[in-house]
Amino acid sequence: MKNSLYALFSGLLLAAAWPTYGFSFLLFIGFVPLLLAEYRIRMSQTRNLKWKVLGLGYLSFFIWNLITTYWIYYSTPFGGVFAVLVNSLLMALVFLLYHMVAKRVNFKAAGSFLVSIWILFEYLHLNWEFSWPWLNLGNGFSETTQWIQWYEYTGTFGGTLWVLLVNLLILRSILLYHQYKEKGVLIRAAIQLVLLIGIPIGISYSILHNYEEGEEKIEVVVLQPNINPYTEKYHTTDARIGQLLMELADQAVTEQTRAVIAPETVFAGGTSYPSFDRSEAAFFTREFVRKHPQVNFLSGVAMYDRFSDASKVTSQSNLLGPDDWYNDYNSAFMVNAQDSVMFYHKSKLVVGVEHFPYQSVLKPILGDVMIDLGGTVAKKTMQEDRGVFQQLGGGEVGPIICYESVYGEFVGDYTTNGADYLAIITNDAWWGNTQGHQQHLSYARLRAIESRRSIARSANTGISAFINEKGEVLQTLGYEKQGALRGEVTLNDDITFYAKHGDYIARIAQFLGLFIFLFAVTRRRSQL
Repeated sequence: MKNSLYALFSGLLLAAAWPTYGFSFLLFIGFVPLLLAEYRIRMSQTRNLKWKVLGLGYLSFFIWNLITTYWIYYSTPFGGVFAVLVNSLLMALVFLLYHMVAKRVNFKAAGSFLVSIWILFEYLHLNWEFSWPWLNLGNGFSETTQWIQWYEYTGTFGGTLWVLLVNLLILRSILLYHQYKEKGVLIRAAIQLVLLIGIPIGISYSILHNYEEGEEKIEVVVLQPNINPYTEKYHTTDARIGQLLMELADQAVTEQTRAVIAPETVFAGGTSYPSFDRSEAAFFTREFVRKHPQVNFLSGVAMYDRFSDASKVTSQSNLLGPDDWYNDYNSAFMVNAQDSVMFYHKSKLVVGVEHFPYQSVLKPILGDVMIDLGGTVAKKTMQEDRGVFQQLGGGEVGPIICYESVYGEFVGDYTTNGADYLAIITNDAWWGNTQGHQQHLSYARLRAIESRRSIARSANTGISAFINEKGEVLQTLGYEKQGALRGEVTLNDDITFYAKHGDYIARIAQFLGLFIFLFAVTRRRSQL
């Protein structure tokens, strides 16, 4: 019962630490009760140790997942249940693997393995087909960006490393004090904790104080049409949408405005990709830039390409019938007075709703069940490279579509491809007025720091915002409000260390984790 209470407490601490309602400092102690419970079980002489550890881990992580991501249920009950149950199990299995190694090595090796295997788990969630990195520990500091300005060097894996090291230091101090009952243990632990927590925060404040943003600025307008995706979005015409967007833009655009940005798939009427020039999306945006020739208009659009040529079929193509396929795109496009059109097709696809993971294995089992986490229901065709739009009048913008903004290394590729600032276009209304859209906005602050790029965020129902290179939110337009937001973004062409080298911490963790695992399986059980 005591171990169960420890596990319960860990789950509540981790949930209470999460943005945007929580206090991120709690992350530094969130794993401690669960680790203490695991140690008590490991040192006991009872049977079925692995099942007990797995059960306690599942209890903690289920509570954490449920409280922080319950809102997926509002989009789809199946998706919500699946995400919480399965992700909790995956976390519990990682914790069980730590337990199995910890029985055979000393504390330092066990702690190093926990850090490595957890980072590898998060790295897996960034790259495999069931990608769901929402609860990666480094994301937990998105509301306290003044503490993590050094993410421009480490990315969010630096935050994960920081959290786990502090938890392990606290655990070790508790175990040593329990063993020796000396006040000196507590004093040394207090000093070490102050240094381990305080030094990174001090470095961050120093970076924040001395950082200088790009000197060149441009005026940008972001649109928030506030179209309900369940009752309006797919039951109205692109012509009406176009008229609404132009009205909103006209209210905010000035002679200094260089870009207007509209949300993800705001033109959802089914535009033919080969015939885009004849679409309502092309008509209204071109009419607008003819009236305002200094403006570059960036918007989201749902498009398709239907074909009968079997040589064009890919694993992402959809079959309609014999010799009848189509590619479905969730895209961004930009037009300007030069009458040019640039396209980017969303490349990080939402599990299930835009991409059926491991389809050859799972579709015979699950049928057409989809896990709807936002976006539009279809299997999408993606683009391999990060497309960057060259603006008329100078400057390049990286168009980031919805879920893509959760991926740090991925977003960094926009800057290495030349983006001077970032535009996030999204539709977060699938989750209702919950933590879903608030967390999504908050995570964008991490991308600004990692890449040192200003962000203009256009969200269909909110929250639209401007974020500076330091990750500070400058302006917002609240949820379920219709309107336009005008602000300035800085242009920066410097490439950060993280953008250049990506998730190198995770790649190092692969080698360290494998080494410790091989070492553990070749020796007998060791204690603290």
